[in-house]
Amino acid sequence: MFSWYAINTYSGHENKVKQNLEHRIVSMHQQGAIRRIVIPTETVTEMKDNQKVEKEVRTMPGYLLVNMELNEDSWSVVKGTPGVTGFVGSQTDPVPLAQSEIDRLLQTADVSVTSTTAAGGGGATATQRQPVVAQFSIGETVKVVSGPLSDFSGEIAEINEDAHKLKVLVSIFGRETPVEVGYDQVKKAS
Repeated sequence: MFSWYAINTYSGHENKVKQNLEHRIVSMHQQGAIRRIVIPTETVTEMKDNQKVEKEVRTMPGYLLVNMELNEDSWSVVKGTPGVTGFVGSQTDPVPLAQSEIDRLLQTADVSVTSTTAAGGGGATATQRQPVVAQFSIGETVKVVSGPLSDFSGEIAEINEDAHKLKVLVSIFGRETPVEVGYDQVKKAS
């Protein structure tokens, strides 16, 4: 029975591990046992120079999703691939992912997933929500453009990408005061 499994890899090497695994599947004649290899990604919109730019980012760095029929041969093909550190779950008995987890990871209800077989290369790419990621850096000077502190300028002390907020040190009454503002409440000082 075919199931989805999460495979640990070295972070940043997902594409190389995917290529190595695809090559091993073909060379070891396991095309019938391993159907798909997916690197989960999403399209994010970044603000760069006050312009929205879309780019693909990995949603699960250090992991691949593999749809396979688990047997001794398919297990050894995946486990023996350079860059694979193991299956998620037990080392001797990998645990398949639940269908609800796969649906959430691949967003099959909302998104068309482009896939190819492992032998054909390419793999699958899943596109998910489009969060906005700002291009700010710590120490950069920004100007607050909305809210109670609009027209104040300050230096970025902290960036919270999950909450889309910045902690900016603003000079109020001659003292630096940390203020939390959203990405959309500031712009880069010119």
